[in-house]
Amino acid sequence: MVAILEKGRFRDFDWLLTLLATGIVFFGTWQIHNAQPLENYWKKQLIGLAISLVALFAVAFTDYRKLVHFAPAFYLFGLVLLVLVLIPGIGLRINGQQCWIRMPVVGQFQPSEFVKIPTVLMLAYYYGKQRGNALGWMEIAVGVGILALPAGLILLEPDAGQVITYVPLLAVVLFLSSVRMWVVLASLALSVVLIPAAYVVGVKTGKIKNYQQQRIQAIIDPEKADRKGYGYQTYQSILSVGKGGVAGTGGGSTEYSQSRLKFLPEPHSDFIFAVTAERTGFVGSILLLVAYAVLLSRLLMGARRAPDRAGMLVIMAIVGGLAFQIFINVGMALGLLPVIGVPLPMMSAGLSSVLATFIAIGFAVSVQLRRFVN
Repeated sequence: MVAILEKGRFRDFDWLLTLLATGIVFFGTWQIHNAQPLENYWKKQLIGLAISLVALFAVAFTDYRKLVHFAPAFYLFGLVLLVLVLIPGIGLRINGQQCWIRMPVVGQFQPSEFVKIPTVLMLAYYYGKQRGNALGWMEIAVGVGILALPAGLILLEPDAGQVITYVPLLAVVLFLSSVRMWVVLASLALSVVLIPAAYVVGVKTGKIKNYQQQRIQAIIDPEKADRKGYGYQTYQSILSVGKGGVAGTGGGSTEYSQSRLKFLPEPHSDFIFAVTAERTGFVGSILLLVAYAVLLSRLLMGARRAPDRAGMLVIMAIVGGLAFQIFINVGMALGLLPVIGVPLPMMSAGLSSVLATFIAIGFAVSVQLRRFVN
């Protein structure tokens, strides 16, 4: 850190990016308090923010090239965490999922959120070297394998929603690593065929449970969805968004609040955007999305300034992952996508998600601080 100050690069620290992320967390904490004022979720979120800011600055003032160099060690440590969480007595089982490890003060820690960073670093470690030719099938297979190991362990928890958020990380890295266009088009065409086929096979074999089918049906045909069954979450979320109107109901009214009256499930996490829309209305929701857009644009700027491929790939994977999570969560809240339990970055309650995001932002800042270094 002292060396950075001596070289005059401290002025290059991306304060706007850091303040944007911090502001979104504060805004989210306010909404968490609006949703669950009698719970301690909002207090834990502030503790998580303090820890995450320390982590952001620690990563920012560490040479990102060293982090990429030690990517295999970080990746192995992440896999160990995912194995530990599956062990009874270590992993905490909630609602049929063993995804958390209990920690003092901060409460539950979700390794699958944190392991995204080592996975991205490992992908950048492998694909970050300069190459003149397009990727071959063997090189693509290695990337799939790097992603498959943590994804497979997360599926054992089981947490399919979290696994889905890993997919764009690999997709972005492969796309930027000179994948042949015909491979991209073939993959898209294959997905269009395989996804419906996999759904049909999953239904017939019982791999896709009845409640999962009903959640998908609630999106395809909302009018026929059971609003008292597995279409309940989607229906209550849409009601919450609609009640917000243009300017919202404000932070103090409880008479018609879907969240405070406990009609809206998981208002502090999965459906925090619905709470935001209810309390701050269309105006507040748009401002939040604008803040996300500015934050992502700052990350893109950092990727363009990266002095090497590895730094660029990590930042672009982070951008792809965050954008995907925002899209999925907002789509869930608006009833456009099935409910799969994907948190809204920096808004949903949870130390693991905030910490992972701030570490990622710290990496982007580290790249920017060293953009003039050979």
